[in-house]
Amino acid sequence: MVSSGAEPPGGPDATGQEPGGYGRHRHGREETPEERADRRWNDIIQEVRVAQTGVQILFGFLMTVAFTPVFATLGGTEKTIYVVTVVLGAATTGALVGPVSFHRLLTGHRLKPQTVVWASRLTLIGVVLLLATMVSALLLILRIALRGSAVPWVVAGLAAWFVLCWFGLPLWTRHHYRARK
Repeated sequence: MVSSGAEPPGGPDATGQEPGGYGRHRHGREETPEERADRRWNDIIQEVRVAQTGVQILFGFLMTVAFTPVFATLGGTEKTIYVVTVVLGAATTGALVGPVSFHRLLTGHRLKPQTVVWASRLTLIGVVLLLATMVSALLLILRIALRGSAVPWVVAGLAAWFVLCWFGLPLWTRHHYRARK
């Protein structure tokens, strides 16, 4: 059940707990630990679906590059960047598929809260690996397409943008709104 946000008579105690509740916090949710784990699991799965789709498409394209005529013309540095990018893409795929395996292997063992914690960690690792994969892929593509001294600057700017969007703004928001409480 979702809280309406209105405080019941008596209000929360010093810890934010509502009297007689399952741990409902002020402006929070009234849910059991199992319900919370189920909700958090569904949130993680939705997040992973979005990230997995992009990673799988990127990884699929990366795997085909080695079989194109252009690959033979690449220099040693570009081939090294390509190999690093493919390995990062594979690692990203592994991290983002990990939550699915966790769920499948632990379903029915009454370990949902622990599964959620580990799935969340794997998802965050997957996002960090996705950042590295994207930066590496951009470096490879822009080195081939532009062949200029601006490439490192463009890649660094895009990497900073990813860090800002994926980590900076969420962490700032968490800090900013936590400080206001």
